[in-house]
Amino acid sequence: MSNITGNEIIHQYLRHNKKFPHVLCAGCGHGIVLGTLIRSIHALGIPKDDVVVVAGIGCSGRLAVYVDFNTVHTTHGRALSFATGIKMSNPKLHVIALMGDGDALSIGGNHLIHAARRNIGVTAMILNNNIYGMTGGQSSPATPEGSTTMTNPYGQLDHSFDTVELARGAGANYVARGTVFHVNRLEKIMMEALERPGFSLVEAITPCHTQFGRKNKYNSPVDMYKWLKSTAIPVERYNELPEDKRADRMPIGVFVDRGRPGYEELYYARQENFLRQAAKGGK
Repeated sequence: MSNITGNEIIHQYLRHNKKFPHVLCAGCGHGIVLGTLIRSIHALGIPKDDVVVVAGIGCSGRLAVYVDFNTVHTTHGRALSFATGIKMSNPKLHVIALMGDGDALSIGGNHLIHAARRNIGVTAMILNNNIYGMTGGQSSPATPEGSTTMTNPYGQLDHSFDTVELARGAGANYVARGTVFHVNRLEKIMMEALERPGFSLVEAITPCHTQFGRKNKYNSPVDMYKWLKSTAIPVERYNELPEDKRADRMPIGVFVDRGRPGYEELYYARQENFLRQAAKGGK
């Protein structure tokens, strides 16, 4: 974990003089994700002007207004579309797309699978709180089956997406999952994702007590963090468990690390080769 202090975060990386107090609820884990992202960028020594944070709509989308990077607050589900254009126009930039589970997996689901398929050099961070938090607590594609929500008061019938398996199947170059309880591990994952070529996806499991927890028998935000502590398990240990012991456990860690060159690298290499051949008269 990096040694950056609270004062350095406030004065070096946050727009503290015009965007606070923040809108996040008490117990929300999104602020922890924001802190790990900032510390990861600081530890890697990436200049602020070389970072672009693209966000969609939702609680996670508000994080973009707090950071002193190049930021774009886009429309719902379209963060990866904007991020793709930015990366292709300037491949030297570190482009980070911040999305919620509804933003990324529902209206933005098609963009997610094709960004992964193309292996575009964007770091996608999905803040998964299992609910549409900002718009009233509707079920999202990540809401666990049987859970109570505003749109499913008698229990969610739909089977939820496994974000890791979705990204793996779509061809993402780097896929990892962490939780806001396991902060050191999450920060290490974020640093790796930012350094990897091609499309990287980090799923951060973060509790929403306001819209999800209190409707599903969590008496306080602390209970939700205790659930993360007791449920999450390193993927290496998870894979050693017999099938019947896996149902109530959630694997965290790195699931895919392929190391292939990003789409933008291949594109500009091909363009350079084409121009070189054209300059030689096509020979």
